[in-house]
Amino acid sequence: MIVAERKPFEEIKAMVSGYKKVLTVGCGTCVAVCLAGGSKEVATLNAELELALGKDGISPGAATVERQCDMEFLAELDPLAEQYDAFISMACGAGIQFLAERFPDKPVFPAVNTSFIGVNLDVGWYEEKCRACGTCVLGTTGGICPVTMCAKSLFNGPCGGTNNGSCEINTDQPCAWYRIHERLSAQGRLEQIMEISPANDWSNQKPRKIIQPGYEERIKALQG
Repeated sequence: MIVAERKPFEEIKAMVSGYKKVLTVGCGTCVAVCLAGGSKEVATLNAELELALGKDGISPGAATVERQCDMEFLAELDPLAEQYDAFISMACGAGIQFLAERFPDKPVFPAVNTSFIGVNLDVGWYEEKCRACGTCVLGTTGGICPVTMCAKSLFNGPCGGTNNGSCEINTDQPCAWYRIHERLSAQGRLEQIMEISPANDWSNQKPRKIIQPGYEERIKALQG
């Protein structure tokens, strides 16, 4: 899931300063699960805003939709939009941008920083697992991501800095390629560590679109 963290309150307060009617919009999926932007976090932020800016006349409203990255759910906000001068979005970066597209005449301010794609280790504890590089090699690396777990994001490793199973940057940081070696060895396919992965085409780190197989004709029809 996408993991996010709430921005410092002073940063949020500075962004909305000068606006009287602000609608704080939460998202019911990833940011709700990682305790950064669900309905509970919306209520908490609004209480802080009222306490800090109530004397200046700010009047924050609250709404939480199922997903901010889906126009179908953003339509629920249409009847509310005219009542507010600006929005605060507690969604990930994608949801924030979609909200801004839905209401282009209203300022949309982000209340969270999108951190990474990660997993839930415990309540309030999340670990990065994927950097969305666009070229997944997990099949040949034992299910351990070298882009995320290696400090140098090496597709073909290890480097010369591995130190008794740890990374040279920090003894508490496991060497990703040491772990890959151990995992492949245990699975009886250590020979795969010798397979060379081509250098990643980082030009793919531009705004991308994916159309899943079987949906091409539908998308062509929608695009006219």
